[in-house]
Amino acid sequence: MLIAQISDTHLAAPGKRTFGVAPMAEYLARCVAHINRLDPAPDLVIHTGDVTNNGRRDEADLAAEILAGLRAPLAVVPGNHDDRSALAAAFGPQACPQDEHGFIQHDIALPGLRLLGVDTVAPGAPGGAIDAARAAWLDSRLRQQPETPTVLFMHHPPARFGVIETDLDGFDGLHLLAEVVAAHPQIARIWAGHIHLASLTEWQGVVVSTAPSTGMRLYLDLTLRRSAYILDEPAYHLHYWHPEQGLVTHTVRVLAEEPLHPFAPEHLID
Repeated sequence: MLIAQISDTHLAAPGKRTFGVAPMAEYLARCVAHINRLDPAPDLVIHTGDVTNNGRRDEADLAAEILAGLRAPLAVVPGNHDDRSALAAAFGPQACPQDEHGFIQHDIALPGLRLLGVDTVAPGAPGGAIDAARAAWLDSRLRQQPETPTVLFMHHPPARFGVIETDLDGFDGLHLLAEVVAAHPQIARIWAGHIHLASLTEWQGVVVSTAPSTGMRLYLDLTLRRSAYILDEPAYHLHYWHPEQGLVTHTVRVLAEEPLHPFAPEHLID
């Protein structure tokens, strides 16, 4: 079982570069092509938010057009740069299902594994948020299948990573999420984005990993004084699940050229 995770694509309007610098549409198209060439092919692609840079409908439409090229199914949760209505309109209910509260959330059953996508957006705020309605939704879903290994995927990581985007932006209602996670030991991982880095930590006894951006790598300033990015080659996470092994995560870089150099002839496999 393979799940590809892309995040923080930050698409600007068609024909524009993000912040006038980053060619994020081009980078996203390169990621799509790279994912489509994977062997074995992924069973699912998830996008953990900040699909757009300004929450505009034309940005969401451009992202949907590029991501329509994926051969695998797609599931999207919003980020703080996104507008839920714009995403839902551009991607449709399969990739962006909205509940009665307007939240974009997912319950995805895969062979031996379950994925729950959680909407952590508070409109107008950079940090994450969980309210009583979202906590209750998550708790009720987890109670349905207590024996099935489950991954939560969301935009904002619930743990601090020593960067402004987690330590200062904050996460409202975090205690509600902590209570739910602590009550359900079947949670195997939490996959997030937001900080534009491939990083991991542990929170509430669960490993939390964050996926890199598809081209805008966070400048790592552990002094919490500067929030900036470095234009970088696209990257994404590839999660491998096996019932006996559990979850393994690889960071995949999408380079312009990727020549293979075997270590030695005896290591070649026909």
